[in-house]
Amino acid sequence: MNTETVSLSVTELQTIAKKLRRDIVTMIGKAGSGHPGGSLSAVEIVTALYFKVMRHKPDDPHWSERDRFVLSKGHSAPVLYSALAESGYFPTGELPTLRKFGSSLQGHTDCNCTPGVEMSAGSLGQGLSFSIGIALAGRLNKQNYHVYTLLGDGECEEGQVWEAAMAAAHFKIDTLTAIVDKNGLQIDGWTKDIMNTEPFAEKWQAFGWHTIEIDGHNFNQLIGAFEQAKTIKGKPTVIIAHTIKGKGISFMENNVDFHGKAPNPAQVEQALKELT
Repeated sequence: MNTETVSLSVTELQTIAKKLRRDIVTMIGKAGSGHPGGSLSAVEIVTALYFKVMRHKPDDPHWSERDRFVLSKGHSAPVLYSALAESGYFPTGELPTLRKFGSSLQGHTDCNCTPGVEMSAGSLGQGLSFSIGIALAGRLNKQNYHVYTLLGDGECEEGQVWEAAMAAAHFKIDTLTAIVDKNGLQIDGWTKDIMNTEPFAEKWQAFGWHTIEIDGHNFNQLIGAFEQAKTIKGKPTVIIAHTIKGKGISFMENNVDFHGKAPNPAQVEQALKELT
């Protein structure tokens, strides 16, 4: 699929999102480990980017004019792997090899072995800084690609995120859009209890960013926010996407236990029934 020439409806995007959720549950269940909660909360965000918004060529992953997507919260790799496979970067048959020895689909993204992955991830808080470098390289090379970076709200407790936020505004990087998957939970519990970052939108505004708040599961709002971001000049944009951890699966929604725990076979079966 060359997304320069394909335009999908919201209904078609919703169908793809359901497919991604099924992939996520299946591959993590088979692996016996992984991070379903934050992968599921980001499904609509990633679907909108890969199947509607970004310019990219799955048959040419290194196309110099491609838009770049950086998964800063690298433990949510399953949602990216599913999007890459479903859009044609590698066969969907490879998805069940998640976290297996010798697989190109490791627990955190590795740009050296997975087609379409822009950054190797592991330590949180790195992706925004990395994205600034990519965006500045595009400016120096007089290229017009856009850089999208997905962060977690728990990840935004990291100091480096705010150093990067300050730098992006200082350098007026308007080809950079950050998306925060604000599902309210991290591995230890509710983010408001672990390290309250509110008032969240106001913090980004104070750091010089154009700020948009949306329902992160609403395709119309997502697409509108991404379109708006492209019109903003002289400053970066952050889209604060309010989401539900474990979205789409009843026993995972807002359940911190599934931040980093795989469903057992019976739970996989139940989840897939809910996603039919």
